[in-house]
Amino acid sequence: MQKVLPSGFLPEKFAAVLADLRKAVGKEYVFSDPQWDLPAYNDAYLTTPAELHQPSAAVAPANIEEVLKVLAVASRYGAPLWTIGTGKNFAYGGPAPRKAGFVVLDMKRMKRILEVNEKHGYAVVEPGVSYIDLYRHLKKIGSRLWIDCAAPAWGGVMPNTLEHGVGYTPYGDHLMMQCGMEVVLADGTVVNTGMGALPNSQTAHLYKYGFGPSMDGLFTQSNYGVVTKMGVWLMPEPRGYRPYMFTFEREEDLEAVTEALRPLKVNMLIPAVAVTAGLIWDAAVQVRRSDYYTGRGPLPPSARQKMKRDLRIGEWNFYGALYGPEPIMDNTWEVIRDIFMGIPGAKVYLDADRKGEAAWEYRKKLGMGVPNMTEYNLMNWIPNGAHIDFSPISPVTGPDAMRQYALIRDRCDAAGFDYCGEFAVGWRDMHHIFCLTFERDNEDSKARANKLFGELVRAASEAGYGEYRTHIDFMDQIAATYNWNDRSLWRQHEKLKDALDPQGILSPGKMGIWPKTMRKEVKA
Repeated sequence: MQKVLPSGFLPEKFAAVLADLRKAVGKEYVFSDPQWDLPAYNDAYLTTPAELHQPSAAVAPANIEEVLKVLAVASRYGAPLWTIGTGKNFAYGGPAPRKAGFVVLDMKRMKRILEVNEKHGYAVVEPGVSYIDLYRHLKKIGSRLWIDCAAPAWGGVMPNTLEHGVGYTPYGDHLMMQCGMEVVLADGTVVNTGMGALPNSQTAHLYKYGFGPSMDGLFTQSNYGVVTKMGVWLMPEPRGYRPYMFTFEREEDLEAVTEALRPLKVNMLIPAVAVTAGLIWDAAVQVRRSDYYTGRGPLPPSARQKMKRDLRIGEWNFYGALYGPEPIMDNTWEVIRDIFMGIPGAKVYLDADRKGEAAWEYRKKLGMGVPNMTEYNLMNWIPNGAHIDFSPISPVTGPDAMRQYALIRDRCDAAGFDYCGEFAVGWRDMHHIFCLTFERDNEDSKARANKLFGELVRAASEAGYGEYRTHIDFMDQIAATYNWNDRSLWRQHEKLKDALDPQGILSPGKMGIWPKTMRKEVKA
């Protein structure tokens, strides 16, 4: 890697930035060597040249006082910062900055669990706290509270929430379960949101909205401030937990499954995030593609059938769970079982039927908030696997599910990739997560993946489906699809950026929100 500088910086000016950052946090926590330090801030799953996202340096503060000092340095010199939490946002850019030359503001040293309130069911965490950190802490103190985790245990509790991430228990909408933030603005102002703005507040992490406009959402998927503390609601351990799985034999069963699911979710008979996983998603955590097919192009029907028989999975595999006292679970189970078993060819499994099977065990753990790393086995589907995730939002209807599935599957087939996807249903929406798996050491595979992703963005937006989250390479393209009324929403985003961060030092380009100093350059 060659050394890069922020745009417009001469070496002497950047040397002064580094010197002041070392005074702020200590020299051992400022990283600038392009050979030994900065590769840790590369995107592990990039489809474009690494030089496009190479940082000029990274700085890791240990507390809010050091964050304030770092922001003061950045403001003094106009140095662009790119904020990360745990740096594990893989498939979306990982720790890499939006543009080459940015200084990574690495928050992973701030990893204190500041409070666990057993009575009211919440925790207060800093940006570097991972799911496994919080889980282990709760176990250590003998808590009866469950966390809700994303699939990878090493992900950050706060960073995932700020990216609108989801989990798998009834507390799976992470932003909904967030309550109260501490935020540092670009000018060094520290803000407590909601009820936390009240001195000596007794309800800072109990009531989300406070008095006046609710600000918390402004600091999610944005670059308006640096969040340094967050409250997160935790689920009291239920009286009972009963995970289950249904398998369905045909591709077209996705329509019936989704139609059956919607009323069950809306009426809260299924309280947790409900997942319908495709054949390859369930297979890839257990086997490799080459175990069943070594040719090019989509898996042939014969390979798919053998895989289904060997692994006892379907073309679609629905995962859910029941929570609460046994009589309540029994009554609810009768309704759910009868509805899904009404789909021809459906099979049902409970824990005793699938103990020890990788796909089942990690879903069972996620449903009770136990962090694990099994889902990363997906990368073993092909040699040197990597992935970027395409995630359009859909209404919870059978026709919409089939339309999205066909839109992505057909383009995958044409581009030479396998469709590996799942549909996760929340309150009124359906996240369609397509895991675009490619060979990270194969330039042709990376180029085809990048091209396919761009095509999917265009096709989905034309069909009325928008992305909720994306890789750093596609932020501008996806932001441009949210263009109703001459980009009125994004123009408001830009006004807020100019008001809160007039120098544009905080994460320029995050979600396509650029400061005024860079807008002409980007549009050109």
